[in-house]
Amino acid sequence: MEFLFEYGLFLAKAITFVITVVAVLITIIALTSKQKSKKGELEITDLSEQINDTKKSITEQLLTPAQLKVKQKEDKKALKIEQKQEKEFAKKGNNSAIKSQLFVIDFKGSIDAKEVTSLREEVTAILSVASESDEVFVRLESGGGMVHGYGLAASQLQRLKDKKIPLTISVDKVAASGGYMMACVADKIIAAPFSIIGSIGVIAQIPNFNKLLKKHDVEFEQLTAGQYKRTLTMFGENDDLGREKFKQELEETHQLFKHFVSEHRPQLNIEKIATGEHWYGTQAIDLKLIDVIQTSDDYLLEHVDAKHIVQVQYQKSKKLSEKIGKSVALSVESSLLNIMQTNISRMFK
Repeated sequence: MEFLFEYGLFLAKAITFVITVVAVLITIIALTSKQKSKKGELEITDLSEQINDTKKSITEQLLTPAQLKVKQKEDKKALKIEQKQEKEFAKKGNNSAIKSQLFVIDFKGSIDAKEVTSLREEVTAILSVASESDEVFVRLESGGGMVHGYGLAASQLQRLKDKKIPLTISVDKVAASGGYMMACVADKIIAAPFSIIGSIGVIAQIPNFNKLLKKHDVEFEQLTAGQYKRTLTMFGENDDLGREKFKQELEETHQLFKHFVSEHRPQLNIEKIATGEHWYGTQAIDLKLIDVIQTSDDYLLEHVDAKHIVQVQYQKSKKLSEKIGKSVALSVESSLLNIMQTNISRMFK
């Protein structure tokens, strides 16, 4: 009896604790949802400073104590001279000594190109301060997706071109289909040797469950106004007329895609490369789909001395409930990985 009493007391305390924690979380979430939160904020990262700090740190590690002492004195003297010159130029109102800016944008596109929301904010921010002497460098990674989404993404990059701001796009992994639609807007496209480029084509895949519904005596009705309001359907019985119209629409989209690419890269043999095929970087350069074989890292290192490199990134604000959910998911994932690693290590002992 004493054991049952103690167990009941422990259980009551545990339930009380859980209820209290849940109540606190609900209160915090309720208060947060009432507050007007920002949609997002712009983050500026000085990549020049990061690269130079890394370079300095490694260099100092390789020097002897005596060499390091001499270098530190030289660096200090050079810094004073540089600061003095900057003050003199600032007093005279001369901005010619200021390095031009190299703005870096990262775009990792999904099928629906939802990342265009951040891209438009980043482009708008850059346009508010950039001049024709500056440059925008986009690190692009996308296998393509919805036509309207990637069409808008390409239009955002076109805004930079319209203001005569040099645009370079780098492809380290993939820029295919809608991804290449974005890339071809650039003044210059660089790509890694084994990056995937091209896939200038259009595809649509629609499952049809009509036979399955008939098998289970399920009727499906679809009412439309307009002969081609719905050409193909997932649940109704499709006919040849609908299929032909759908194919016609795909072909029209493909022609628009080809025209867009030709307009931005007239040096291409569009009929040769607009077959839906993709190529690796080393092949793409021969077909003039890209201009240079180079990684994004090498490009930035190449310009770090001549330009001030900054990364512009628009981060959407997340609700507290999303943050808590993500934290819980990461904790569960971490726990599962630890369990798996433990079991694997036991298996090999």
